Amino acid sequence: MTSHDSPLRITVIGAGVIGCYLGGRLACHADVTLVGRPHVLDPIRSEGLTMESRDGDRLHVPPGGVALSEEPSSVARADVVLVCTKAGSTAAATAEFAPHLHPDAVVVGLQNGLHSTNMILDGVDGAGVVAGTIPFNVTRTGPATYRRTSAGEIRMADHPSVVDLIDTMRQAGLQVRPTDDIQAVLHGKVLMNLNNAVQALSGLPLRAQLLDRDLRRCVALCQSEALRVFTGAGVVPRVPIVVPAALLPWVLRLPTPVFRSLASPILQVDPDGTSSMHEDLAHGRPTEIDILQGEVVRMARRLDQTAPVCARVVELVHEAEVAGPSRRLWSGRSLLADLKRARRVSGQSS
Repeated sequence: MTSHDSPLRITVIGAGVIGCYLGGRLACHADVTLVGRPHVLDPIRSEGLTMESRDGDRLHVPPGGVALSEEPSSVARADVVLVCTKAGSTAAATAEFAPHLHPDAVVVGLQNGLHSTNMILDGVDGAGVVAGTIPFNVTRTGPATYRRTSAGEIRMADHPSVVDLIDTMRQAGLQVRPTDDIQAVLHGKVLMNLNNAVQALSGLPLRAQLLDRDLRRCVALCQSEALRVFTGAGVVPRVPIVVPAALLPWVLRLPTPVFRSLASPILQVDPDGTSSMHEDLAHGRPTEIDILQGEVVRMARRLDQTAPVCARVVELVHEAEVAGPSRRLWSGRSLLADLKRARRVSGQSS
């Protein structure tokens, strides 16, 4: 780790919407390098990097204010490496940057899924690896502008190696907190992210989708299966809201006026905010459905259980990936009927 007399050297691997937002916010307080693809880096090179927040906060980093690279070897000078790739790209990205890591570097996985950090750990030699999670959504609203569209606090495993990083993040105005049970937090993130597929299948913005009771009931069906599976695996998820994880399906099923009153933190999203899965479908990219509802299905099988609703959602999202622009946009009523049918055919009534 660097001395307190010089800024922390941070390299972001996978500079997409999350990586650019974090890197841009950190750039005023750290020596930041973004490693990404030309279509992301070129506009930043010419325009600088702009970060916006839902509360009206706006920060602009001028051209040259953040280092840009297409080469994973850029991690060689980093004190901290933030891995912000899609979960499915973790192993390949790690194989590319791992040979160049400084032995004292700390690698922080900030991806979706339960096992992404384990894949990083499998691919590095000697470096410390710490798991973390990003709770909020970010949207690219311009060639070099990234807007945070929802609230949330970054969580990171409580470890001495990330003390300086956490301090720097806080100086940059990022809410971050260490946790003594990162696995519970990661399971809670999966539980919350089961909403992503329902939002993406509906095509509605997140806020509108959350105010549709039938679509919330679809999410509740998925979460009920996940909670049963997580309990079978001996995990009690931690979710970043005041409602206990076990009560989430009950809250989602409430009539909309009551839900709106009780679940105001969940509704703290921009009116036009969407999930990353929605953006992936809109741009013809593979989604992360296999590490969300797909992970629940795999865990259920290992426990000799079933998760028919989650399995059906996986099928529908994969169908949407293949269909592309002509994909079906589901109404809440139609999707709920389809998922209930899947549950009924399986013989599961709970």
